[in-house]
Amino acid sequence: VQLQASGGGLVQAGGSLRLSCAASGSTVSSYVMGWFRQAPGKEREFVAGISLSGGSTVYADSVKGRFTISRDNAKNAVYLQMNSLKPEDTAVYYCAMRSGFTYPVRNYREYDYWGQGTLVTVSS
Repeated sequence: VQLQASGGGLVQAGGSLRLSCAASGSTVSSYVMGWFRQAPGKEREFVAGISLSGGSTVYADSVKGRFTISRDNAKNAVYLQMNSLKPEDTAVYYCAMRSGFTYPVRNYREYDYWGQGTLVTVSS
């Protein structure tokens, strides 16, 4: 299984970005999907997760109301719409797959496959 994250870049505070995560070698419809991020010198942290069906989502408190995770099983992809970006959102963002379960969890150790990451930089 390979995951390819894209859509990162440099944006001013208050702006928006949409991250995409494309899968190959497997279908995302069979996995719980999550987005995580890691800033320099910090641990990887949970951002958002979506259930197998897409009917259940969960967010970190720091992004709730600003970020939206979604999945398009027909396109074999997962997305993270990020609005009202803040400088503290600056990090490398990773998408991840969790196999054998129905709902997302916040612990990155519970995810089995990872993309290579895409850098998001928010300037003040």
